[in-house]
Amino acid sequence: MAAPEQTRPGRRRGRRPGGADTRAQLLDAARAEFAEKGYDGATVRAIADRAGVDAAMVNHWFGGKEALFTATLNIPVDPAALIQEVLPGDPEHLGERIVARFLTIWDATGGGQMVTLVRSIAAHEAAQQMMREFISRVILTRVVGQVAPDQHELRAALAGTQLIGLGMIRYVLRLEPLASADHATVVAAVAPNLQRYLTGPIGPGKAPQSSGRSGSMKRDS
Repeated sequence: MAAPEQTRPGRRRGRRPGGADTRAQLLDAARAEFAEKGYDGATVRAIADRAGVDAAMVNHWFGGKEALFTATLNIPVDPAALIQEVLPGDPEHLGERIVARFLTIWDATGGGQMVTLVRSIAAHEAAQQMMREFISRVILTRVVGQVAPDQHELRAALAGTQLIGLGMIRYVLRLEPLASADHATVVAAVAPNLQRYLTGPIGPGKAPQSSGRSGSMKRDS
């Protein structure tokens, strides 16, 4: 008598009993896959196989790969929603909108999740890689691609230094007076540099686009 067909060990079809356990299993599997293979290399199927569930469970619990990746970092933001909030409007004021939005998100939790995240990044190489992927691949590259004239990857990296540096100084190190400064003050101080990284000149020997005022000054000299 032929033995009954065996299913893959550790894998169950459909939804597991105890949804919280399934969600936790997916998060653990996703952290491992993203750390080993990066955002682009990790697949929904591989994550589901590692967790021992169907790939459909990723969509059921997280809505897709990007949302799962964000959940592994415990970041209180929906990247797609964030991009839709900051992109509309004058591109020359994009830096202001990004800084203001990030401050609102961080302050909503008292910086708590930001503090935990940054400390984790400092202590674990895998967390560092995942944060780099999140900033460059999931958020900033997509923003920069809409507004920047060139060097998208470099601009995304430079913009990331502004946002993570701001979060570190304001919420982790709590360096005054930045730690207690109001949003308007922080935006006015940080946004111009972020804006230059997004749309301004960043290469050696590249001058800003000439304006009417600068042109008249040259003619008068």
